[in-house]
Amino acid sequence: MKIFTTEGIRRIDEATIERESIKMLDLMERAASAVVYQIISRWHPSKRIVIFAGPGNNGGDALAVARLLAEQGYRSEVYLFNVKATRLSHCCETNRDRLKGLDRVELIEVLDTFTPPELGPDDLVIDGLFGSGLSNPLKGGYASTVQYINESHAFVVSLDIPSGLFGEWNTGVDRRNIVRANLTLAYQFKRLSFFFSENAEFLGEVVVLDLEMDQDAIASTPADFYLIEREDVKRELRPHGNFINKYDNGTVFLVAGSYGMMGAATLAARGAMRAGAGLVTVHAPKCGYIPLATTVPEVLFEADQSEYFTTDIELHHNYNVVAIGPGISTTSDTIAAVDSFIKRYRRPCILDADALNCIATRLVLIHSIPKGSILTPHNSEFDRLFGEHTTDEDRLKKAIDVSRLYEITIVLKGHYTKTVRPDGKVYINSTGNPGLATAGSGDVLTGVIAAFIAQGYSPDWSVALGVYVHGLAGDIAIEEQGTHGLIAPDVANAVGKAIQSIIGNDQFE
Repeated sequence: MKIFTTEGIRRIDEATIERESIKMLDLMERAASAVVYQIISRWHPSKRIVIFAGPGNNGGDALAVARLLAEQGYRSEVYLFNVKATRLSHCCETNRDRLKGLDRVELIEVLDTFTPPELGPDDLVIDGLFGSGLSNPLKGGYASTVQYINESHAFVVSLDIPSGLFGEWNTGVDRRNIVRANLTLAYQFKRLSFFFSENAEFLGEVVVLDLEMDQDAIASTPADFYLIEREDVKRELRPHGNFINKYDNGTVFLVAGSYGMMGAATLAARGAMRAGAGLVTVHAPKCGYIPLATTVPEVLFEADQSEYFTTDIELHHNYNVVAIGPGISTTSDTIAAVDSFIKRYRRPCILDADALNCIATRLVLIHSIPKGSILTPHNSEFDRLFGEHTTDEDRLKKAIDVSRLYEITIVLKGHYTKTVRPDGKVYINSTGNPGLATAGSGDVLTGVIAAFIAQGYSPDWSVALGVYVHGLAGDIAIEEQGTHGLIAPDVANAVGKAIQSIIGNDQFE
């Protein structure tokens, strides 16, 4: 599903209005009707409702909501901010006039000074101050009003987006001046800013309202950000054919594990096998033979010359994909081995975990990473490579820049894992749960991504599929183990079930 910018949504609005021969007021009426449906489904008419309406179209939506609520027997107090510095939009003015004379609506126009109403935890506040078209951070009286709403402990419903939050980027915004909603009723689409962890505190529950926007306009409007959902993955996943052998399903060369961290190698190998790789070879120090042979006997073992750590990385056969990093440590000999391999190997590879930490000790190596390679850092690993960042938003901006500069794909792991491509496209994942924040989960992901590349999927889709399937495996495993009890082997063992649940019975048809 496309994630549109504010400008993209404006184009879709205009196209819908033009193609359906309607007015903006009609579109606002759709939005208001959808909002009212949510409200009357959740609250009794006896609920005290206080509506804050701004001077623009978001305020016009809020005024339309007040009118439609009145028709359903709900009373509301409406504060319309019609101050001298800002003029009411045409639609806001029209919806204000439609409110006049309604018994169940108390309309107060704020023309100068504002004395806020008494609010408490039993009250329902509808935030219609500003929508996603906001162009400047809130300040002055609007900022004070937002802070008052936040301090009231009332239940807050934001229309389209919490007031003060921009639809895309929010770097530099005073976070005290953003409404903290309990429920956000987004119009037709989620906004990009909804997918950054630092903004979760403002959104509460998010419900996307279908306003029946023009489908051709949606299809033709370009977007750089995409939410990967089940139908996207189902469209790309291929069932295995009846007449295949293990080499048809691809070969994986995995450099993983060291003394004390052979579990990482085990988990990555198991993730690759469960995701359908035909043959997995693990290169590890000699001490890893028994752990691997006893936990994943189906993989081949290639011993490093060292007993305890990786000191040489040589390819003695052709493999469909090479993945390096889970649990290899950062000893000086291992760093040297990673350095040597990256400078010699010119095909794309997967670099994860300690491979990234090794590179971080010799940052000049970033320039030698083969084009087309895939990096899978968590936040700390990313920051070691590309500098300290305090928000997901800033980290994504940096990832977009370095992905394009070095022609590499970057997988920013976390809630809503983001896959950043060199062409500037970003895939945002929709599966997963807090239980995946456990040791070894990322190692499983490395194996799953490697398996999809080995099976012949494009690198871009291998990453998107791998991230989605890995998250879905976590969702399946959590049903048995619960959030607190989920461990990485549970995720690895559920990968096959996750793929099967998507493909369904297609492979038998």
